[in-house]
Amino acid sequence: MPAIITPPDLERRPPRSEENDGGHGRRPPNGRDLKRTGGGGDNDNGDDLPHPQRRPGQRLATYRLGLLCFVGAVFMFFVGLVSLFFHAQSSGHIDAYNHYINNWLPTTVPPILWLNTVVLLLSSVTIEFARRHMFHEIDAMEEWFGLGKPTSRRALPWLVTTLALGTFFLAGQMLAWHQLSTLGAPFESGSLSSHSFYIITYAHAFHLTAGIIAIIAALTGLFTFRSIENRQIMVDSVAWYWHSMGALWLGLFTLLVCFQ
Repeated sequence: MPAIITPPDLERRPPRSEENDGGHGRRPPNGRDLKRTGGGGDNDNGDDLPHPQRRPGQRLATYRLGLLCFVGAVFMFFVGLVSLFFHAQSSGHIDAYNHYINNWLPTTVPPILWLNTVVLLLSSVTIEFARRHMFHEIDAMEEWFGLGKPTSRRALPWLVTTLALGTFFLAGQMLAWHQLSTLGAPFESGSLSSHSFYIITYAHAFHLTAGIIAIIAALTGLFTFRSIENRQIMVDSVAWYWHSMGALWLGLFTLLVCFQ
C-alpha cells in the first residue's frame, strides 16, 4: 500500500475581517466609530490596529490641540493686559508735600455691558447646539448612507442665530464706547482707567470679530464641503473658540465691574 504524504499542519490564522476606516472604506462606520469621532478621538485605540492608518477622530483631536495652543496664546495676551491694568491702578507717586497722588479715576461701566454679557452667554448656548447637531449619531449615519446632509440642516439655524447674537454683541460694545465718550471719558483724553477700559474691550472685540468671521466660514463650509468630517471639524473648532471668547469676556467683565 503506497504511503500517503500529508502536508504539515499549517498555523491556523484567524479570519481577516474588513477593517472599518471611518467612512472611507467598503462599509459604513458603526455607532461606536461615530461616537469616537464625535467625542474627539480621546479613546481611539489606533495603536492596536494591525496596519497603520488614520484613527477615527484623529484629525479632530489634532485640530482641537492646535486650537488649544492658539487660545492659550490669546489668554496669555489678555493676562498681560490685566497685569497692566492693575499696574496702572496702583501707579501713584509722592508729591513735594509728601502726599500720595494717584491719577487713577474709576470709570463708570456702561449699563449696556450687562445686556451684552447676557447676549454673549446666550450665543454660547446656541453654538453648542450647532456643534452637538453635527455629531448626532443617527444624522451622521444617514449622511454615510448618502441620505442628504441632515447634520448640516439641523446645525444651520443655530449657527445663524449665533452669528446674529455675536453681531448684536459687537453693536452693543460700540454703543458702550459711545456712551463712555459722551460721559466725558473719550479714548483720546480720558484717564488711565478709561484707557484701560477701551484697550481691554477693543482687544476682546477684535478677537470676537475673528470668531464671527470663522462662523461665516463654517456656514459656507456646510454647503461647500462634501465630507462630513470636514464639516464636523470646522463647526467644532469654531464652537470651542467661541466658548473661550465667552469665558474670557466673563473674566474681563468681572474685572471692569469689581476692580475699577
